[in-house]
Amino acid sequence: MSDVTDATFRSAVIERSMTVPVVVDLWAQWCGPCKALSPLLEKVIGETGGQVELAKVDVDANPEIAQAFRVQSIPSVFAIRDGQVVDSFVGALGESQIREFVEKLAPGATVVDRLLAEGDEVSLREALDRDPESVDAAVALGDLLRRTDRLDEAEAILMPFANTLSAKTILARLRLQRNGVTLEGDLDLTLEHLLEQAATVASAKESLLEMLDALGPEDPRYVSYRRRLANSLY
Repeated sequence: MSDVTDATFRSAVIERSMTVPVVVDLWAQWCGPCKALSPLLEKVIGETGGQVELAKVDVDANPEIAQAFRVQSIPSVFAIRDGQVVDSFVGALGESQIREFVEKLAPGATVVDRLLAEGDEVSLREALDRDPESVDAAVALGDLLRRTDRLDEAEAILMPFANTLSAKTILARLRLQRNGVTLEGDLDLTLEHLLEQAATVASAKESLLEMLDALGPEDPRYVSYRRRLANSLY
């Protein structure tokens, strides 16, 4: 974060934006909403680890910058990339809206994304604490817990996201694991056996669907066996 003046604007913002996106916060001492917005901007942009930078401009002390941006009310915030304004907003936004604004400038730059990339349990728990609605964090942590046999805890973390495909896959694997079933060995033989019985034995159909859910849609058998099951039933 840097305080920018009329004299330093070109080097601190325009030239700097050729290397890294710069967010310009135009504010004033007397502006109440500015005082509410500034700490949130500093927090969110600080979490990007330098992938986005913040430049603060006191409009009373630096009228030339305010005039250049044609500012009519404050706080006014502008995103600069390659010397050009690429996004902006006026007024005090909430933290989640600020995150969306910043993430468009540097996708993957937030602290949550960095914690997900770390992938260890401590990092994943922190990622989910920071963003309780992150499906990626919940699925990654839930799968880690499942693989270390902490099934109840994994299920509790995943259930709020059970309507998403990625969480559904891990939950299916968890249920199979509880029943002592793995996705190893001659799985095709097991799937064929269940498919043969599925038309007449309800439990076989349920087991087949559970196993397909556990494989997940990226496995080619997920689609092929579902199609074959539908053909056999209808």
